[in-house]
Amino acid sequence: MKRLALAALLLALAAPPAFAADTPVDPAAISAHVKILADDSFEGRGVGTEGEKKTIAYVSQQFARAGFQPGGPDGAWVQPVTLRRFEVSNPTARLQVGGWSQALTQGEQIVMSTRRPAQRVDIRNAPLVFVGYGVSAPERGWDDYKGQDLKGKIAVVLVNDADFEDPALNTFGGKAMTYYGRWTYKYEEAARRGAEGVLIVHETRPASYGWNTVKNSWSGPQFDIVRKDPDKERIPLEAWLQRDTAVELFKRAGLDFEAEKYRARSRDFRPVVLKDASLSAAFDVATSTIQSNNVIGLLPGAKRPGEYVLYTAHWDHLGVGAPDANGDAIFNGAVDNATGTAALIELARLFASGPRPERSIVLIAFTAEESGLLGSEYYASNPVYPLAMTVAGFNMDALNVAGRTRDIGVVGSGETDLEDDLARVAKTQNRVVVPDSTPEAGGFFRSDHFPLAKRGVPMLYAGGGDDFIDDPAKSKAMVDDYGRNRYHQADDEWSPDWDLRGAAEDVSLLYLIGLDLANSPRWPQWRADAAFKAARDATAAERR
Repeated sequence: MKRLALAALLLALAAPPAFAADTPVDPAAISAHVKILADDSFEGRGVGTEGEKKTIAYVSQQFARAGFQPGGPDGAWVQPVTLRRFEVSNPTARLQVGGWSQALTQGEQIVMSTRRPAQRVDIRNAPLVFVGYGVSAPERGWDDYKGQDLKGKIAVVLVNDADFEDPALNTFGGKAMTYYGRWTYKYEEAARRGAEGVLIVHETRPASYGWNTVKNSWSGPQFDIVRKDPDKERIPLEAWLQRDTAVELFKRAGLDFEAEKYRARSRDFRPVVLKDASLSAAFDVATSTIQSNNVIGLLPGAKRPGEYVLYTAHWDHLGVGAPDANGDAIFNGAVDNATGTAALIELARLFASGPRPERSIVLIAFTAEESGLLGSEYYASNPVYPLAMTVAGFNMDALNVAGRTRDIGVVGSGETDLEDDLARVAKTQNRVVVPDSTPEAGGFFRSDHFPLAKRGVPMLYAGGGDDFIDDPAKSKAMVDDYGRNRYHQADDEWSPDWDLRGAAEDVSLLYLIGLDLANSPRWPQWRADAAFKAARDATAAERR
């Protein structure tokens, strides 16, 4: 991608475009912002890089131009987020079973990292224990560990949770992934049990992404919040293992991988020590503390400024990594998530250009989403605006660039009555709301709404569906191509071939719902059986 004449584009964006009455968000404006944010000069918007500085400057400048004011602490545009940065070098690894051994190459058979402060990780001949899905869920009568001592050992775990392969079991909600299926949980639980490390066996279907995504996401620097006692909360080795390598490992240990995987679907599963099997792994770790930033814009409410309607997106991507087959080393993150960041900028223009809403509007571009929702987790733990007084939130991550749809999907559907608002407004576009089409992918736990939702803030994460209108075959091919060849890869670049009319309609819906809430006294509610209703109910007295 060629570098842009940024000044010329900024000048062009200063003049507001014309809009259709039923779609106030302008597709051309979103495209223009994405083109800038995903330009090579932003270096993939890596956390703690010059690309971050450019991104923060651009987003805050656009918020200010629209008419928002700084919304961070002490009148600043940013909320500082202190992170630890971990960069692995000189990695080596080897599996051994009796007299058989296999060297593992970083990025090929294995991807290794750590989020535990150290100068070096050096694991020698650590025994391997297969612990199924690596889940301990007492409330579901499920324990994959069954008292297995993991100190000094490596846990081998499966992706997702037990219901993925057989939803009829309905032990973990059927088809929909629970938090127990997320890689973050598997590492956290192993740390609680004192394991030396974890090997997650990668399989494309249950992970919902291919090996290239794992390789690109974990081969570069990793980040974490600064923890009081990281030795208790993190394991020395966080790793993914190629499925074919895992199959061979099990075979050498006298086990059939598919048979053991089948056994792991049962509550009766017990950990299996891989006989005579061990892993040796070593790498140097450069650990440093950096300051990254959430970017926050505020439009104070005219009548009830102490009540807040929130819009969120993450500004970060993977930065600069290893060159791909085309020699491209910049992970531009155009769809993921320059589109969502561009939508925040468009929302700033819309809210500030009309009559001042009665409630305050807060726009947050989070950092370090790609490292495990760290920016949103930090904000949720250290809110600039009280979570009890946050009316609702709308998250935007990887917008639809493939055209208009008749439907709009809700990620993690069935949680709040915001979906009723969405259905009502969607009718004005002759569209319908549909449930999450891929709940097994665990999207509800993979974006920045989640840290806020689990603390009780009603959040809506919705986007274009699957029923494309204008050229369904072309649109679906674009979606498939993105998932296969562009997601978390260097080819996630801005394209003049995008059709952003669907994205504009989606963001328009979120704008209209938020505008209505900002001018009403209503407080959205969680459904009666929602997991996070209790957290919201606990703060009810603060809203009276």
